[in-house]
Amino acid sequence: MAPSRSCENDPQFTPGTRPGRRTVMAAGAATAALSAVGAPFLGAPSAQAAPTGPARRGPGGPPRAGTGWQRYVQAPASRTVRPVRTLAWTGDVIAPEALLEPGAGATSLRRPRPAPAPRWPEGTTAQASSTHPGNNGGDGTPRTYDASHAVDGDPDTFWNDDTEGAFPDTLTVSLPEQRRLSGITVVSNRDGVPSDFTVEAWHDGAWHLAATVADNDVVQCAVPFGAPVAASGVRITVTAVQQTSQGAYSRINEVWPEAVEAEEVPSVTLDFGKVVVGHPRILFSSASDNSPGVRVAFSETQRFLTDRSDFTRSDQAGGAGHGTDQFAVPAGGADWVDRKGFQAGDKVYADGLHGFRYLRIALDALPSDAPAAQPWGRVDIDSVSLEFSALLGTPSTYRGWFLCSDDALNRYWYGASYTNELVTDTFRRDDVDPRGAWSATLEGKPVLHDGPKRDRDPYVGDLAVSARTLYLTHDDAAAAARNVLADLAEHQRADGWIPPASINAYTLPLFDYPLWWVTCSWDYVLYTGDRAYAARYHPNLRKVLDTWCPGVTDDAGLLSKGLGGTGGYGDYAFLDRTARVTYYNVLYVQALNDAARLARLLGHADDAARWQERAARVAEAVNAHLWDEEAGAYLDSGTGPVRHAQDGNALAVVTGVADTRRAASALAHLDATTRQAYGNAFMDNDTIFEGASRRVYAFTSYPEIVARFETGQVGSALDQIRRTYGWMDRHDPGTTHWEGIGPDGSPYEDAYTSMAHGWSTGVLPALTHQLLGARPTSPGYATWEVRPHPGDIAWAQGRLPTPHGPLDVAWQNSRTAFTVTVRAPAGTRGVLALPGTGDRTTVHEGHEVLWDGHRGAHPAVRVEGGRVSVADLGAGSRTFTVVRAE
Repeated sequence: MAPSRSCENDPQFTPGTRPGRRTVMAAGAATAALSAVGAPFLGAPSAQAAPTGPARRGPGGPPRAGTGWQRYVQAPASRTVRPVRTLAWTGDVIAPEALLEPGAGATSLRRPRPAPAPRWPEGTTAQASSTHPGNNGGDGTPRTYDASHAVDGDPDTFWNDDTEGAFPDTLTVSLPEQRRLSGITVVSNRDGVPSDFTVEAWHDGAWHLAATVADNDVVQCAVPFGAPVAASGVRITVTAVQQTSQGAYSRINEVWPEAVEAEEVPSVTLDFGKVVVGHPRILFSSASDNSPGVRVAFSETQRFLTDRSDFTRSDQAGGAGHGTDQFAVPAGGADWVDRKGFQAGDKVYADGLHGFRYLRIALDALPSDAPAAQPWGRVDIDSVSLEFSALLGTPSTYRGWFLCSDDALNRYWYGASYTNELVTDTFRRDDVDPRGAWSATLEGKPVLHDGPKRDRDPYVGDLAVSARTLYLTHDDAAAAARNVLADLAEHQRADGWIPPASINAYTLPLFDYPLWWVTCSWDYVLYTGDRAYAARYHPNLRKVLDTWCPGVTDDAGLLSKGLGGTGGYGDYAFLDRTARVTYYNVLYVQALNDAARLARLLGHADDAARWQERAARVAEAVNAHLWDEEAGAYLDSGTGPVRHAQDGNALAVVTGVADTRRAASALAHLDATTRQAYGNAFMDNDTIFEGASRRVYAFTSYPEIVARFETGQVGSALDQIRRTYGWMDRHDPGTTHWEGIGPDGSPYEDAYTSMAHGWSTGVLPALTHQLLGARPTSPGYATWEVRPHPGDIAWAQGRLPTPHGPLDVAWQNSRTAFTVTVRAPAGTRGVLALPGTGDRTTVHEGHEVLWDGHRGAHPAVRVEGGRVSVADLGAGSRTFTVVRAE
């Protein structure tokens, strides 16, 4: 997760020259459709369609346990990753396909020396209807956005209006004397391309329409007039711009006094097949002797790959990259590994590490990089690859696995694992989030970042999902979670508040994340058995719950945002929620109960009793003050407009705050009001912001999926998984799981959206813990439970890595029988809770009848929660069969 950016923090961007579409209608002349053909980008990548119906049993039933799952593993086979196809190329490019085959010859990009840009006469000035206030770049350099930038001859500067989304915006260019004009060129940048605008010329004492432009999407837009005019002024009136994650601002870098068509920049776009992360490497065999530059752009999706990247850290910090990574190619060639820094003094900047699927190499250079790099000449490229930096999860490294009869669910499980591998990386100064996120106490340590692209900073709330995914796949990398939890604890504030991340020097004010630190600490100890961690940070646990929480608690015993100076605090989604919020309070119940478990582990009986009693009181208060009987669901907040949120309602069920009646009602309400083709939205209406009822977060969908499994709504849980993860699996970039899904199934924050985000991998623990049914119940798997929820799945198998050795489970499910085999490691004990048992079923272990439909054969066999459970299972392999009467 990360806070959205505002215009005040926007970097400068250099205009590109990607051909595209626009319609220019010259006044007094017939409509002229001026179009240029863009890069032949393909549609969304092909992917296997996710089945939405009942699971399919493979030929001959399930494979031998431990086989077959390996083919779903997504990580590359080695740390050297190569592209899988040439997606597109533009301009003068020879042998673009050679980049896919090292040793197959060179790919050449060639470009003639461009003519100088036309200039206005001395004394030309510019004024605008509004101007955005200046600010400082990431390097502290003051920046301005006034209208004079549009006529200063420097394409690295721009005019920016100050009325986001409010049109019209006007830019007026005044000449010292009349000049004959046959047209103009409007040069903008990708964060403010004027799509609809008019051009007027001042002559004969009045403004006269010279041209109308509609549907423009190019940054260099040539606007010919119907007839030449002698004018002393030009007025551009913008009525629409291309909407971006930066907002809807008019941005014009330059206006030229001639209509100049953009040259087609030589470029090659490569597809790596899925999102990857690391340092790009390009082997240049030779180049012309004028220091030709290349600009490399990256994107996780085709939609947002243009002549600049979908996101770069230098953009975020207002640095020198201007949306691409630059390199000046020597005449003798070079083996260039993209590392952060300048190639020549303060010129030719590269950002270093990137997370992306698509890479675009263009023969081009920033004007500000001259003469160190020139936007013309010839470059010859032998190969392109990536040095993969994250956790490399090959079949031999997996310590936990999953497989079932539904091919789609298998893809989602391993897609989640791969997504999480991409965020499991080393914390490094050169590639962490730039917003004050670097920390000496984390440098060089393995951590769980939010995403490979952004945010490259560990947030503790995200660990509530991503750490579980890690423990179930690569538990030997659990130190990545511990490092984050311990570091945040070491930066605890005096009042007990724990920061969410290192961003902003550990000061980002979030209300919910101290509670997530508590529950993630319990998760870490539960899966790893690390008692030393629990003992070391128990004092921090006390300060969160007994110092900070009471300071933000109201007279009803509920957490209330606004108390204790928290009015401006955000949460995982930076929502404007105030006072009593269901989500905060049911999360508080979870944190109190988890803290009590940790306290009992350490022998702190008083702490455990106090926190457990408080959890019960908070749960009672939630039901008394935040349940909406009319809607049959929990209110999002006790103040403001009435709405009901996925986060609070789902966690109320998972934590047991909701009784059976309320749980069924709340889940029914979510199904009736939030259902989308791409998942369940996190709000049931738009009173908190426009589009909230169509936004899906896999982060908050995870507890809802768990709640549906645990309340017996297995079909509903699987349906939600298939909608949410099936959508992401089928749409570009495929495989990985998105930070958020917006209206109509689009990335919810456009290009800024992280398309591989650890907090969205909840499908993996849900399928292992709920569908397969195996999970730890005490620290280090000293005790465990197997409680399958098979639904329409014919069979499932899996392994959970534990400190004692693997816990293996395999079951088969049919109309007449359910058979499960559990193989447990030494030093552990567990309980098996069999599905779908009742008076008309019997339970067998071999030839022994354990349950005859009415009673158990011995005290360890009994009915609990509508299931026959077999307690006190120890090490070794045992097989049980439920026989269902016809």
